[in-house]
Amino acid sequence: MTLSSRSILAVAAVVAVLAAAGLGTYLITDGRALEGRKAQKGPPPVPVTVVAVAQQTMPIRLQAIGNVEAFSTVAIKARVDGQIDRVTVRDGDPVKKGALLFRVDPRPYEAALRQAEANALRDAAARDQARSQERRYQDLLDKNFVSKEAYAQIRTNAETAEATARASQAALENSRLNLEYCTIRSPLDGYIGKVLLQAGNLVKANDVNPLLVINQVRPVYVNFAVPEQNLTEVRKYMDAGPLQVAVLLPDPGAAPIDGRLIFIDNAVDPSTGTIRMRAQFDNADVKLWPGQFVNVSLRLYEQENALVIPASAVQTGPEGQYVYVIGDDLVAELRRISVQRSDGERAIVARGLAKGERVVLRGQLRLGPKTKVQLAKPAADGA
Repeated sequence: MTLSSRSILAVAAVVAVLAAAGLGTYLITDGRALEGRKAQKGPPPVPVTVVAVAQQTMPIRLQAIGNVEAFSTVAIKARVDGQIDRVTVRDGDPVKKGALLFRVDPRPYEAALRQAEANALRDAAARDQARSQERRYQDLLDKNFVSKEAYAQIRTNAETAEATARASQAALENSRLNLEYCTIRSPLDGYIGKVLLQAGNLVKANDVNPLLVINQVRPVYVNFAVPEQNLTEVRKYMDAGPLQVAVLLPDPGAAPIDGRLIFIDNAVDPSTGTIRMRAQFDNADVKLWPGQFVNVSLRLYEQENALVIPASAVQTGPEGQYVYVIGDDLVAELRRISVQRSDGERAIVARGLAKGERVVLRGQLRLGPKTKVQLAKPAADGA
């Protein structure tokens, strides 16, 4: 037996042993099997949620922190001295214009009114008597039956009686006013604060401390400030028409409250470099309360054909902002973009994207350039 024959027999023996172990088929077809196994070892597609880039009209706004201020504030004080004998309101009550708040004991002022009425009647009678006497002496003077000096005295008496009657009438009206002042009513619609005096307390007219304070909250003001760099722009658009102001409440589920800009201060605050402004809101549902801090959005104008994506789709890396764009081949592309500004949960893109392109909204953390993706349930188009 030759050497080559021995080699062939050795190989045949090895194949027979491997076949007995069940590995013969694998070795014979090892090329195709290895290729299939390598193909199965690739990473699976990453599930992502995408949203299409929208092109729409977006408002240009200035953002600020505002403070709510009552439309009117009235400190209620007594206008006469006396003892409070009635209190009809409680702390925090809403009140209507003309509603009774307090009553000061009216009995001393009723007595003073009756005395003033009697004095007025007495002095009116004396005035009428003096007028009648003056007319008689005028006739006698015309007939030269009395001297001019006598007539002058009678006329003086009549004028004095007239002045006394007028003084008595004025005192009577003042007594009536004092009696009316014993009843203290609300001068406006609003909400009262802390009631500082209760029934039984003595009050003084125009005392330093008020009985209570009433705030009118329908309508209501919101004061805020914007940087002085925006003053020219704000005045420009305000001259063209009323500017809309929206207030965002801390409650995330609450809808914005719309008002209008009514006031721009006449000077910039040099210590802060800001200009003070004021907006007015109807506040029909009383969601705005005096002293409350709110987020204010002042709308200047509308930007047409703006490219808008959700702000959560924008990522920030060492080289700036970027998004992942998904093409028709379902492969992620890292795209550098420039965000012009943000408007709430939306980002307005200056460059880097086109209308209709699909950007990844959720699932970015597992992505890299050229990563194969699988689309999950799509989000609504636009921002």
